[in-house]
Amino acid sequence: MKPFFIIGNWKLNGNTIFVKNYINKIKNFLNKKKLNYCKISIAPSYTYLYLSNIYLNNTKIALTAQNVDINLSGSFTGEISINMLKDIGVKYVIIGHSERRIFHKETNEYISKKFHIIKSNDLIPILCIGETKLEKDMNQTKDICAKQIDVILNDQGVQAFNNTIIAYEPIWAIGSGKSANPIEVQNIHKFIRDYIAQKDLNISKNIIIQYGGSINENNIDMFIKQKDINGFLIGKASLTAENFISIVKKAEKIISSIH
Repeated sequence: MKPFFIIGNWKLNGNTIFVKNYINKIKNFLNKKKLNYCKISIAPSYTYLYLSNIYLNNTKIALTAQNVDINLSGSFTGEISINMLKDIGVKYVIIGHSERRIFHKETNEYISKKFHIIKSNDLIPILCIGETKLEKDMNQTKDICAKQIDVILNDQGVQAFNNTIIAYEPIWAIGSGKSANPIEVQNIHKFIRDYIAQKDLNISKNIIIQYGGSINENNIDMFIKQKDINGFLIGKASLTAENFISIVKKAEKIISSIH
């Protein structure tokens, strides 16, 4: 059985005290509670990845980066390479997040290059895909998701999706306080899995498909019970350790009741 993978994406938040206190609270929780079904990770900003890795030593909490550059070294002021991330203990890298697509004008083709550089260096990409409100209203959700996946399929082949995570994040739900309908999300997740299954059934079975978009402790129940929702990529609700722990505890309880 795949683990239910929950990632806290801190985005542009935090400081050294925040990092220390947050991770210590998570560690104290894990010392008292063994996770049987959930796997967890945090995604601090670049500035705090190294510090977070020190505090995460000897824990099962994985470290996720929020972004990466397509270059390995050179005259690229302000950028961070995959080798640097790997050097400081990062295991997962978020790419294609709508905030990067919108505010930094990242295209599907550019995101595909990031995907390739991550895979080439044996780290695990978390590929964010999703539609705008207008695209949803025009019933284009599946077409948009397929298009965002196709660029990588065409460039790198279906094998690139082996040991990869896809995060379906409808753009209209991110940070809005309004999550998508769990049944609709399940429908999209099944479409994504079936779409990849057309190329490789085994990879489609093993791929983790997360949901992200205004997830919090109060609305996770029905999401967790859906067959093709394998985790959460959580933004705002992960900005306190208490909230993040509450979500993990509730997820463990719900999944244990199912199994």
